[in-house]
Amino acid sequence: MKVIAFDDDPTGCQTVHSCPLILDWSTGAVAAAIHDPAPVTFFLTNTRAVSPAAAAAVTRDACHAFAAVRKPDEVYVIVSRSDSTLRGHFPLETDVIREQLGPFDAVFVIPFFAEGGRITVDGTHYVVTDGVRVAAHDTEFARDGVFGYSSSFMPAYIEEKTRGAVPASEVVRFSAIHQEPDLADRLRALEGYRYCVVDAETQEQLNGFIAVLSDVARSGKRFLFRSAAGLLTSLAAQGPQPVAGPDMHKLVPGGRPGLIVVGSHVAKTTRQLDALIAENGTVGIEVDVDNAAADRTGEYLTDITTRIDHAHHDGLTPVVYTSRTERTFTDHDERLLFGDTVSRFICSTVANAPRTTGFVIAKGGITSHNVLSIGLGMTVTTVAGQILPGCPVVITPATNTFSEIPVVIFPGNVGGDDSLATAYRILNASA
Repeated sequence: MKVIAFDDDPTGCQTVHSCPLILDWSTGAVAAAIHDPAPVTFFLTNTRAVSPAAAAAVTRDACHAFAAVRKPDEVYVIVSRSDSTLRGHFPLETDVIREQLGPFDAVFVIPFFAEGGRITVDGTHYVVTDGVRVAAHDTEFARDGVFGYSSSFMPAYIEEKTRGAVPASEVVRFSAIHQEPDLADRLRALEGYRYCVVDAETQEQLNGFIAVLSDVARSGKRFLFRSAAGLLTSLAAQGPQPVAGPDMHKLVPGGRPGLIVVGSHVAKTTRQLDALIAENGTVGIEVDVDNAAADRTGEYLTDITTRIDHAHHDGLTPVVYTSRTERTFTDHDERLLFGDTVSRFICSTVANAPRTTGFVIAKGGITSHNVLSIGLGMTVTTVAGQILPGCPVVITPATNTFSEIPVVIFPGNVGGDDSLATAYRILNASA
């Protein structure tokens, strides 16, 4: 079966390799990506960065692009891939997909993601850090100003997000932790677009569950998924990636210094940033977000890009990061607009970076998408693999201004405090 993933930021490919990523489906590249022999094709919709109305429109357009080139005799699995800590436009995006590509017998909500310590036990989703299990609603992710939530008990989460349209009591619960002897029969009995959740603590458990579900799907049942990247690991069932993570410095042309941009504001990112700028060979360049948002003349952009140029010509890797103070906004739309303005400023620093830049690391899901599509002007690419667990790498095409260099998509909520520095050390190893 071919998996089509509509991904709300570019981090859904963080457990696979050799799969195409489509950033612009108006270019005619869709058919080739859809028919690529890779098990998964990603549409990078970046909907987590836009308003609900815009998210619906983008998702609808992506569905249309897929439907126009799909093969009528091929079985497709449709996945709405979103952030593994339950943040995103849900159920809006699955509702649009259902409207455009349905009907579906059920929608499975599976936020499991082993590499990020995201597990679901007895219906409750947890974040595991350093062996400590914390219910997701007690973490900073649940306090997200746009996509926050009050319960990590998955049926209650679904009731909350559907505003009571789907009562928690009507959500069907499955367990991958304990084998269910009647699992196939239960899956075949689903109909009428039932909401379902799945317990899973390990990738192997989820793999076993999805193997049974896949057999049922091949027999004609149609299931839609809202998931983190762990589901895609199970569906893709791939072997080792072509270039191992520790060897990815071999992809850096001439061992040249790189450029690192950091936009994510979660506490984990700030700790990772502190460790990174303490590394030999890096130099921190702080972007004041208020100055960036107000930079109508380009004077502030010139100042930042000049500092990047000086660092690069000194053989250093500049680390461009947004100021860490959390701002408050009057409403959702104001926050998104401000974030988009600052993100575009950061992307302009990438677009104007020295052409001899050897690699790019983009920290944060929305930041990564904008760096790929705006800063580097990419419309389609292929994920080479993971430099660290949960951190995918793509290669710019030979025709790009920054020709054939590795770009790390580093999610905001992944890794330990030293992980960002580790990724830098790997890519800088041949310098």
